[in-house]
Order: sequence, then C-alpha cells, then structure tokens
Amino acid sequence: MSDTVADSERDALVRAINESPSYRLAYEDPDFLTSDDLRPVRLQLELLKPERYLRQHNIHSTIVVFGSARLQSPAQAQAQLKALEQGAGGQSGDPALQAEIARARKQLEYARYYDEARRFADIVSRRFQQQQRRDFVVVTGGGPGIMEAANRGAYEAGAHSIGLNITLPHEQAPNPFISPELCFQFRYFGLRKMHFLLRAKALVAFPGGYGTLDELFETLTLVQTGKVDRMPIVLVGERFWRRAIDFEFLVEEGLISRHDLDLFTIVDIADDAVAVLQDFYKGVPPA
Repeated sequence: MSDTVADSERDALVRAINESPSYRLAYEDPDFLTSDDLRPVRLQLELLKPERYLRQHNIHSTIVVFGSARLQSPAQAQAQLKALEQGAGGQSGDPALQAEIARARKQLEYARYYDEARRFADIVSRRFQQQQRRDFVVVTGGGPGIMEAANRGAYEAGAHSIGLNITLPHEQAPNPFISPELCFQFRYFGLRKMHFLLRAKALVAFPGGYGTLDELFETLTLVQTGKVDRMPIVLVGERFWRRAIDFEFLVEEGLISRHDLDLFTIVDIADDAVAVLQDFYKGVPPA
C-alpha cells in the first residue's frame, strides 16, 4: 500500500469536504436553518428580532388596527365603479358584468371605513406620539385595505407605525406607509399574533373577513380568560358588526354571559373610537 497521495487526489478530497453541507457554519447553512429540526430556533428568532427593533425605537405601547385587506379608498372604489359602468355599454343584460358592478357598488359603500381608519390613526398618532416616547403606536398586518389606511393615517401625521406582514401563498406586499424600520415579515402566524398583543393597549377592528374575525375573537378570548390585561376592544361599523355576529344570540343560548358583552364597544366613526380609548385611559392628556 502506497504512503503517498497524489496532489490532485488530495485536492479533490479537500474540495469534497469543503463543499459538503455538514461543513457549513451552522448559521450560514440555509438547508439546516429551514429544516424541521430547527423550527424551535426559527420561532425564537421571530420573537426576538421584532422585539429588538421595537425596543431600539422606544415603542412603549401600541394600538392594534384590524380590518379587511380588500377594502379600497373612496377614490379607488369610485374609479373602479365608473370604469365598470362605462365599460358595460350595451351589455346591461350580462349577469356576470352586473354582479361585478354590484360588488363595485358595495366596495364604494364600504370605502368610508378606509377613511375612518385613516382618520382614527391620524388622531391617535398626533395625540399620543412624542419624539422620545412613543405610545399608542398604530400596528397593522402591514397589507392593503384597512391596514394601509391605518398606516397611512399615522404617516400623514408624521408619526411612526408598525406593519407585521406574513408570508402567504400569494405574497402579501407591505403597504408603503409603514415606517421602514418597523416593518417586519413573519413565517409563523403564532409569533405574529404574539407581537400584535405584547404591547397592545387597545384593539380597533373595522369590517373584515376571516383574518379580522380570527384576531378579534382571539383577543376577546384572551381578555375574557385573563391571559392579557383588560383593554378597550372597539368594533367600528355598527351595521356591519350587528349583522356579522349576533352576540345577543350567543347570550340567549347561554354560550357567553351577559357581562361578556362589556368586553367590547361598537361605534360608527373614528372620533367615537378615540372617545372609548380616552374614557378607558382617563389619565391620558386630551388633544
């Protein structure tokens, strides 16, 4: 057996070691970091990274704003409806087109909530954010619709706001009005939910679908069971909420208690939502 190894063979052996996934530094190995075994580490990272940034930027407390990603601004909704009606021309008998126009009219009807969310965020951001101390900072899911409106209201007030985006099959792009240093992306819904409530001093829900209802009922449950401190939970849009959820029916059927209805307040405009917060936090200075 020869004691010598050709240089070419030695180089090939060393190259194979250097190229082996096992030789990568653990924190530079994407295959390792994205493996099932590393899920606990990824969960911890998604808890730690936003927390670090929020502390660095002196975010002391937040107001969570939920609502549909599908709602448009009044200008967008009006333009969409106008385009459809003009394009209809002589096709007034087309059922599909008429259904689309009906949806566009509904969008225009609901567009007022875009303005209400924008106004709400503007009011609370101007009132409660200061240069060195940031309280009642608006936080949203970071997407379009009501989320965009709330981030936009804070932006127009010259204030900070937070966006907690989530990776989805159809990627959710952040709306442009989030403070860049406070825009985060999550893989795990569970950690995103934690960050929504870790600093929350209020939750304000505008009309929305599954996502809005999910976050609303989770917060109601956490407050009801004492897992988080009591906070104002405000539902904006009386006509929508009274029809979407029959809370009285739940009471009548014995599925919730009468006093559970005290966990939330239904209002119709931004100013009334602000008044609920003002009443709850009586020590907060007026505008």
